[in-house]
Amino acid sequence: MTSILTNTSATAALQTLRSVNANLTKTQTQASSGLRVEKAADNAAYWSISTVMRSDQKAISAVSDALGIGAAKVDTAYEGMSAVIDVLSEFNAKLVASKEPGVDTSKIQDELEQLKQQIVSISNSASFSGQNWLNTFVEDISDSDNNIATVVSAFTRDSSGSVAVNLTKVHLSQTSLFNETGGGILQADPRDVKSIGGMRGSYVDDDGQLRWGTSHGNYALAARTIFTFSGPINFDDPSDEITLDITVDADNPAHNLPGAQSPGKTTAVVIDRSTLDAVDPSWGGVISTYHQYISALDHAMHAAGADASATHVINWKGEIVPDQIAIVTDQYRPNGLNGSYIEISNAANSTNSRGNLADAHAWAGRGSTMTMVFDPFKLAKDGNDPDGVAINFDFSINGGSQKSYSFDRTYVNTLLSKDNGKVENEGEMVTILQSLLNADWPDLIIESTGPSNVTLRTDPNADRLAGAGTSIGFTGINVSIEPIPVINLLDIDVAKFPRAAGAYIDYIETVMQKATSGASALGALQTRIDMQADFASSMQDNLASGIGRLVDADMETVAARSAALQTQQQLAIQSLSIANRAPQTLLELFQ
Repeated sequence: MTSILTNTSATAALQTLRSVNANLTKTQTQASSGLRVEKAADNAAYWSISTVMRSDQKAISAVSDALGIGAAKVDTAYEGMSAVIDVLSEFNAKLVASKEPGVDTSKIQDELEQLKQQIVSISNSASFSGQNWLNTFVEDISDSDNNIATVVSAFTRDSSGSVAVNLTKVHLSQTSLFNETGGGILQADPRDVKSIGGMRGSYVDDDGQLRWGTSHGNYALAARTIFTFSGPINFDDPSDEITLDITVDADNPAHNLPGAQSPGKTTAVVIDRSTLDAVDPSWGGVISTYHQYISALDHAMHAAGADASATHVINWKGEIVPDQIAIVTDQYRPNGLNGSYIEISNAANSTNSRGNLADAHAWAGRGSTMTMVFDPFKLAKDGNDPDGVAINFDFSINGGSQKSYSFDRTYVNTLLSKDNGKVENEGEMVTILQSLLNADWPDLIIESTGPSNVTLRTDPNADRLAGAGTSIGFTGINVSIEPIPVINLLDIDVAKFPRAAGAYIDYIETVMQKATSGASALGALQTRIDMQADFASSMQDNLASGIGRLVDADMETVAARSAALQTQQQLAIQSLSIANRAPQTLLELFQ
C-alpha cells in the first residue's frame, strides 16, 4: 500500500543504513584498536577472561623482574662463598705448615690474620639490594622457621580464582659465614649444651682442646689398709706365729644409716710355719720379701674365712709399689656388704717380727652418691625437627642393669611450662631428672644440695651398701647435634696455642665442607631460578597468545568487512534517496 503520510520504503532504507553504519563503525573501531573485544559489551565472557589473563600477565612480568633480582642475590652470595672457600684452602695450608718442627708460628699467625681479614671483607661485601646472605642477623640460625630468606619464583591462580605468589626459600644456616648471634659456618655453634647441667664431665685432648665426655658418675673401692713390709720374719720354732683379728663390713656412723649399726664380721687369723709350708715349702720357714708376706697373709685369711685379702699396692701408673702391702676386703662377696670397712686388731707375734703389720682400720665410701655442678643450658631448635636438640643417656646404680632415657626441647618446654628450651637453675634440673628416673629407681633421691649443686643418692633406708660394687652414674651420653664446632675462625691462634694446630686443621676441614655444601645449595638455586625465569617468560608468551585468540581482531577479515560495509553504506544511501523521492512522484500524479 502506498501512503502519502508514511514512507515505509524510506523507513526501511533508513533502518538498513543505520545498521550498516553501526556495523561499519564497529569494524572501523576494531581496525583502529586491533581488538574485536574491547569492552564488556563486545563479549562479556571473553572480556572477563581476557581481563583476568592480562592481570596474570602483568603479575608474571613482575615475577620475572623479581627473579632477576633474586638471581643477582644468589650470584652475589655464590661468588662470595666460592672466594671464601679458596681463602680457607690457603688458610688450611698455613695451619699444616705450622706443625713443622722449628717453624716460626708467630710469622704464620701473621699470615693467618691477613687471611681472616680477607674472609671478613668478602663476607661483608657480598651484599645485593640491602641483603647479605653471608653476614647475617638471625636470632636463632638453627631455627628453620626463622632462618629463611626468600626469592619470588612464581604467580599462580587456582580453579577457584584464588591467587598466590610462590616463594623459593633459602635457609641462611647453609650460607651464613658470620651471624650476629653466633652459629655461622665459621663460628662456634651456640647450641652447645656443654656439661648438660653437670650430667657429663670434660677432659683436655692431646691438642689441648676441652672436650666433653660421654659419662659422669661415682664409684667406691673396697676399704683397705696399707703397711710397709720390713723383714725377714723367721718361723724357727713350731710355736712361732703371728696372730691378728680381721673385722670387715662394719657400718660407718658417718653414713647416717638408719636402725642398728652393724659391727661387721670379726675373724681370728693365724700365720705359722704350717702356713708358710702350705704356700711354698722352699721358703724354709722364712718370709724374706713382701711378695712372700702377701702370699702368706692371703692364704691365712682365706683359710680362716675372713673375707679379706692381701695384695700388692698399685700406683697411678699401674706399677707395683715395692714393699707395700694392702689388706682389703674381698669384693663382690655373695654375703654381707662389699668392702665398707677393714680393721686389723690385736696384732701380736711370737716371731722375731710382724713385718710392720700393726693395728689399723679404714672406711670405704658410698659410691651410690654423686653431686653434679649445675651449669645452665638450652636445648635449641634443630632445623626441621620440631622436638629440637635431644639428649640420650643410660643410667644405673650399684652395677645394676642400665636403663636408657632421653629428653629434648619439647620435653623440657612441656615439663617446665616454657617455650625457649632453657634449663636455668638446679631446681629445674632436679625436676627433669626426677621425671625421667624416679619411676625406674624408686630408692633414688634427687635433690638440690646448695647453689649450683644437684645430688643423686640412694635412700639409706633401702640401700646400706658401701665400698666396692657401689656406684651411680650416667653413661653413653649422646647429644643429637654433636659433634658441632666449638671454635671461632677468628679466634684461631697457632702462636699462642701451637698444640691446637691439629684441632684447628680438623675444624677448617669441617667448615670447608659446610661452605662447599652452602655453595652447592646456592648453585642449585641458581639453576632453579634460571629455569623458573625461562618458564615465566614462556608463560607470558602463552598468556599473550591466549589473550590474542580471545580478543584480537583478524585484520584481514576486518578489512574485507569494512570494504563490504562501505559498499553497503553507499547502496543504503542510494536506496534511501530513491525511497524519499517516491512520495513526491505520487503527488505529481495529482497535479
